[in-house]
Amino acid sequence: MSSSKKLIEAIKDKGKNIETEMSFFEHIEVLRWHIIRSVIAITVFAILAFTFYDFVFNDIIMGPKNLDFWTYRMMCKLGALLNLEGFCVERIPFNIINTELAGQFMLQINSCLLMAVALGFPYLLFEVWLFVKPALTEVERRSASGFVLYATLLFVVGALFGYYIVVPLSVNFLANISLSSEITNQITIDSYLSTIATLTLGCGIIFLLPILIFILSKLGLMTPQFMRASRRYAIVIILVIAAIITPTADVITLLTVSAPMFILYEISIVVSANVLRKKELKEKEFYNN
Repeated sequence: MSSSKKLIEAIKDKGKNIETEMSFFEHIEVLRWHIIRSVIAITVFAILAFTFYDFVFNDIIMGPKNLDFWTYRMMCKLGALLNLEGFCVERIPFNIINTELAGQFMLQINSCLLMAVALGFPYLLFEVWLFVKPALTEVERRSASGFVLYATLLFVVGALFGYYIVVPLSVNFLANISLSSEITNQITIDSYLSTIATLTLGCGIIFLLPILIFILSKLGLMTPQFMRASRRYAIVIILVIAAIITPTADVITLLTVSAPMFILYEISIVVSANVLRKKELKEKEFYNN
């Protein structure tokens, strides 16, 4: 009798293991299709960027090098309005060169892929949401329903801030550093493109801080009390990040770059406090019932 029970239990355990393995492989299959759709979307945006490559190269990539760039024109107007001497950008003394045989071809490929990632970022977030959504409870789905929209808006604002503020300020500062008249700035196209892409996409990712804090607060790993207590350390870290992003001794430039980060940190505290307040309300309702 006992042997038959053991046999039945063994069969049940085997069935559970098979069910678990099937569930695992089903998740892998679902993830595979999310990745395939994401790759297709990036490919479509890359083809679109390739089709309009003259505009992508001349107006977007080379924009921060031209003196008629929007940011430089605004700086000249602001300098004239506030009577700030030297605030207007009058020259960007460097030449862009190509040092590799396939350099210009790879420039076109890499820049199209970077444009595709930037344009397709909202869709990539949507695919992430579709993959995570089935594992969430109904309450968690409602609370995170605006994830794609808010993350997209923050990324777009951050990328625009990086491209129109951080990139031109950095390019202007670095191009005008001159240790000796014997040294001529001959910048490789790879270095130039890498700088623009890193600063633009980097700022877009940094602006996702409130979303990250929301997720960590939901998981109980972050609290508004901790963030308020760590505000002094956060200020130092933000100033260090701003100094790295814009390696300039100009205090105005440093504060211009770091100010949005301070605002994002304070917004993140509000977000974390809101998550904590909702948790406390749910706990009170649970105990009252």
